[in-house]
Formats: sequence, structure tokens, C-alpha cells
Amino acid sequence: MRFLKTLIWVTVIVGLIVFATNNWVPVSISLWGGMRLDTKLPALVIVAFLLGFFPLYFIHRALLWRMRRRILTLEGSQRTITPSPQTATPGPGYVSGDAI
Repeated sequence: MRFLKTLIWVTVIVGLIVFATNNWVPVSISLWGGMRLDTKLPALVIVAFLLGFFPLYFIHRALLWRMRRRILTLEGSQRTITPSPQTATPGPGYVSGDAI
């Protein structure tokens, strides 16, 4: 799985580098209040990618953290409810060597 993740990231980075070298042109963005921002197109694409990626990444990590905590809590409560076989005592009428 780690290989696939690395392969996807390398593909995205290589694609971004190819895009940046072929589209290194200035663009003008109209902002509020009549302001204008002059920047290169690859910088604009990278900023837009990061603005979309990071919020979803943080939500994903928070959900994973919450699910791991929930699983650990449920496993802990399961261990306290179920007695281990070493601590179980035989019932009345049990004689060592009885066939079951």
C-alpha cells in the first residue's frame, strides 16, 4: 500500500513539474476592492490544490484518530467483561479427571 501511495504522489509531482515548465506565464487575478494580483500560473494552481487538499486531509486524519480511539475503548471494555480462561474456576461437582 505504501508503494501505491508513493507512486501516486510521484506521479502528481511529476505532472505538476511538467505543467509548470510548459505554462510559466503570468496571470492577473481580480481581487476584492479593485485589487489585482499578478502571479505565475503554476503558483496559482499549487495554491488552489493546497486549499482544497489540506482541509479534507485534516478531516480524514481526525476521523481516523476518532475511530482508533473508539476501537481501543471497545476492545478495553470487551477485555474487562470476558474473563480469561486462566481465572475461571470449575463449577460445583467437578472432579479432576472426569471425562466430558
